[in-house]
Amino acid sequence: MASSLTCAGIVWAFLSFLCAAASCVGFFMPYWLLGSQLEKSVSFGTFRRCSYPVRDESRQMTVMVEQCGRYASFQAIPSAEWRICTVVTGLGCGLLLLVALTALMGCCVSELISRTVGRVAGGIQFLGGKCSCGEGMGM
Repeated sequence: MASSLTCAGIVWAFLSFLCAAASCVGFFMPYWLLGSQLEKSVSFGTFRRCSYPVRDESRQMTVMVEQCGRYASFQAIPSAEWRICTVVTGLGCGLLLLVALTALMGCCVSELISRTVGRVAGGIQFLGGKCSCGEGMGM
């Protein structure tokens, strides 16, 4: 199996993949904020939530839905800032995953990653990390 990466590049590829996977799992999990509402434990992330209140029109009261799920639509996300956070964090995770998978392919394919491609990938990875950490937009 020929590789276009040095030993440091192979370590970078595997660490990049682990970090990208952790970022994606964190993005998809609804445990960013934890709290309680109507004496029930609630949590939510950028586009998923667990145990959320819903208005029951037949009984004319608010009830807690005790399950995890996504918002019904992008517009159902509570605020514009939260929607921006969802897009920016998702973009960051996508960039991290793209670089990590490209780097892993570089472990198996010779002449795939040159010094220039490695530098560009590092820049893209930096941008993806800034976006997924919330620093990209000054958050």
